[in-house]
Amino acid sequence: MDLRHQIDIRPMSGYQWLIIALCTFLNALDGYDVLAISFTSNAVTEEFGLSGTELGIVMSAALVGMAVGALTLGPVADRIGRRNMTILAIIVNAIGLFLSSTADSAIELGIWRIVTGLGIGGILVGTNVLSAEYASRKHRGLAISIYAAGYGIGAALGGTAMVGLINSFGWRSVFVVGGIMTVISLILVLPLLPESASYLYNRQPKNAQAKVERIAHRLGYREPVDLTVADTAAQRSEQETGISKLFTKQNRRVTLVIWTTFFVIMFAFYFVNSWTPRLMHATGLSENLSMFVTVGLTLGGAIGSVVFGLFTSRWSTRVVLSRFTVLAAILMAIFVFSAQWTVVVLILGVFVGLFINGCIAGLYVLTPQSYSSGLRSTGAGWGIGIGRFGAIIAPTATGALMDAGWSPEAIYVSVGVLILLATVALLFMRGIDVEANRDPQQDLEHRTETA
Repeated sequence: MDLRHQIDIRPMSGYQWLIIALCTFLNALDGYDVLAISFTSNAVTEEFGLSGTELGIVMSAALVGMAVGALTLGPVADRIGRRNMTILAIIVNAIGLFLSSTADSAIELGIWRIVTGLGIGGILVGTNVLSAEYASRKHRGLAISIYAAGYGIGAALGGTAMVGLINSFGWRSVFVVGGIMTVISLILVLPLLPESASYLYNRQPKNAQAKVERIAHRLGYREPVDLTVADTAAQRSEQETGISKLFTKQNRRVTLVIWTTFFVIMFAFYFVNSWTPRLMHATGLSENLSMFVTVGLTLGGAIGSVVFGLFTSRWSTRVVLSRFTVLAAILMAIFVFSAQWTVVVLILGVFVGLFINGCIAGLYVLTPQSYSSGLRSTGAGWGIGIGRFGAIIAPTATGALMDAGWSPEAIYVSVGVLILLATVALLFMRGIDVEANRDPQQDLEHRTETA
């Protein structure tokens, strides 16, 4: 029995859904972390006397770590295993969060935020691929969308808790609680998260047979597992790793499209999640109401990820993602003009979050499907890493624009226009479209035929 093929064709077991739930919880740590620096920004600015540009740099620090982590740890995960990488990254993330709570200056806080980001980058590389590989072909789009919803869930629940934490215990408590939640995730991951089946087949590390049999047993499969890898051109392609493989004839165009779309969407995503509390406060909303508008964004994001997954069961991932980018652009441009109407701005905030986070979910669905299993972590890691450069630029650029006198309205409209570049980029993926329910091997064959 080929375990990978059985995972694709059989109904999802309870253990597979547990794997998706674990990865979703780990992704929620990313959502919590982004709002942690966003919600503490006013207190940090006051304590350390920061300008808008300086605050933007502190906000970007974790994103620098995430970019470096995703770019460097993706290829490493393809070599040492996605589970091993995830465990190491969780430990690094916890260290960064706890140390962030001890910072005595903006520089020190920035350094520990970089460490935190390194951990999150490694977590995302591992969990994105594991979610894709342990979902059945039929439910892969929905499973990865649920995983992507973890960001919004973590941000919404965490953001609600942060309001009380900051008011009662100060901004440092936000990072302490984040560190505690990360330690809890490690306790859950160690006994429950399996290694990637594709990694065990392709790399065949020590005790690979025993590990793959144990995974099969936990999935409820009783047939003998065959770990023999046929020496075919397709299998050799599956075993190829390295950044240069992202630019072979069959991968070049999809890599450029994914990188461009990741960069633009991550820019918009981190702009709206990082700066909404301060920009909405600048338009006249109270500080607490501005925070709740941001919680609405994250709540809508959790909904948007699942909605995206449901749409991919009927339409192709690329088409759904294109539609989401258009709607996200329109809503981003009009969102800020509703600030004087409390109910309207809260509702629009939910819809902005729904569509922009739906775009993130779409990229998480599209990217693992677009590469062979041997390149999956590398492809996902570099896509996420390039996206994080957009995320890094967004907070700093916004701070600089505010210092230069730009109004919140002008900034939001400009970001809305920028999102449309992702729509244009996705047009170049025609002919290499990847369906949400296509088998990974079929993906490879399909891309080879249409490249």
